[in-house]
Amino acid sequence: MGTETSPPKPNGLWSMLTMKCPRCRRGEMFSNNSAYRKLSLKNIFAMPDNCPECGQKYDMEPGFWYGTSYVSYALTVALSVATFVAWVVLIGVSVREGDTRIFWWLGINAVILIVAQPWLMRISRVLYIRFFVSYDKDYKKTRPKEFE
Repeated sequence: MGTETSPPKPNGLWSMLTMKCPRCRRGEMFSNNSAYRKLSLKNIFAMPDNCPECGQKYDMEPGFWYGTSYVSYALTVALSVATFVAWVVLIGVSVREGDTRIFWWLGINAVILIVAQPWLMRISRVLYIRFFVSYDKDYKKTRPKEFE
């Protein structure tokens, strides 16, 4: 008997971290894998128009990606809170005169945010589009999601 086995469902969290299409979880969302290869906005945001695997259109309407600024802001705040908590646990903070540990944290946190910014901008797009496009196990048989 010729039973057709479907390929396993790709892991949702892993597909987000590897920046895959939300619909098929297989196609690449960005033209090149590294946001750090060439540090320019053109390179960081370079995306094909459609998913190479399932045909899902990424830029669904004019101005679609403006909403990613809210996602990026939330991720930046979360990262800053995480580094602050780690700093307090590992090094500590006090309000005594002459204690500059909080200023050291501010400087180190600023460097971390600057270095992480290209990745944060990309992951923000990945998370944002997932609010609108969900996984479709039958993506080869159905039409990609479009805004009306």
